[in-house]
Amino acid sequence: MRLFHETHIDFMGKRNIWYTVSLITLVIGLAAVFVRGVSFGIDFLGGTELVLRFDQAVPIGDIRSALDKVGLGRSEIKTFGSDRDILIRTSEQAPGTTMGDMMRETLKGSFSNNSFTVLKEDKIGPRIGYELRRDAVYAVIATLIVIMVYIGFRFKFVYGVTAVIALFHDVLVTFGLCSLLNGLSPYLNLEMTQTMVAAFLTLIGFSTNDTVIVFDRIRENLKIYRSEDLKTIMNKSINQTLSRTIITSGTVVMVLIVLLLFGGEVNRGFAFAFLIGTISGTYSSVYVASAMVLDWTQYRKKKLQAIKAAA
Repeated sequence: MRLFHETHIDFMGKRNIWYTVSLITLVIGLAAVFVRGVSFGIDFLGGTELVLRFDQAVPIGDIRSALDKVGLGRSEIKTFGSDRDILIRTSEQAPGTTMGDMMRETLKGSFSNNSFTVLKEDKIGPRIGYELRRDAVYAVIATLIVIMVYIGFRFKFVYGVTAVIALFHDVLVTFGLCSLLNGLSPYLNLEMTQTMVAAFLTLIGFSTNDTVIVFDRIRENLKIYRSEDLKTIMNKSINQTLSRTIITSGTVVMVLIVLLLFGGEVNRGFAFAFLIGTISGTYSSVYVASAMVLDWTQYRKKKLQAIKAAA
């Protein structure tokens, strides 16, 4: 199945414009990370987290006043999907489930006319939280290194380097937008949890697949169209894979939109991060990975010509 039988879009001719777009997006995302900070979930911070569903909407201030009676007034309290769903998180540590039991009993006594059910309860020790946070960073870095080695052996070293740069681009764009948009809506919880790390690793794999498809077609066309310059061959290769790219990425995007809208609070963060990563990964395969291969190759060619002229 093909959406487009033959296209002649000059992708590489517009690469400088899209370099600028990427740079602006990265600056906005990283500025959000430094200004707003990174909101880690209980997985990485350690502590106790409760998600409660009350029969009726309850003001957050009333919950904070109730918890203040037992010294937990500084806990993080916010709505979690609806006005009746409340997330309470504290970094205070206590043996076993003591902290969770204390919060539940306090709220039962303070809201006797507004009962609640516990949707989720998590307790993570501070050391485990630190180790999970460290291992998550190691996992992402190790994945990028392995991918660079793989693509470098399969194609050329410059292809591997530019592919990893494109993956860094995708991760940073997604990470920055998650930091920027987190908390702007009660229906979009984008805290960094193990689920979000899984989304980052998944988008790295998906983006790599799309990049390899484009690179593979470029390699094939380099053998077929030996008399044509690299820019022409790249444009031809990207146009030839355009239909496949749109069908594959479009199908994934539709599934992720459905998951984002109807997948529930637990899956919403994963779906959003993977959705942004899918769009960024499809874009970066052309305007980051392929474009940088072209610029690097042209730079090397000019440098060799200058050396020969000087000699």
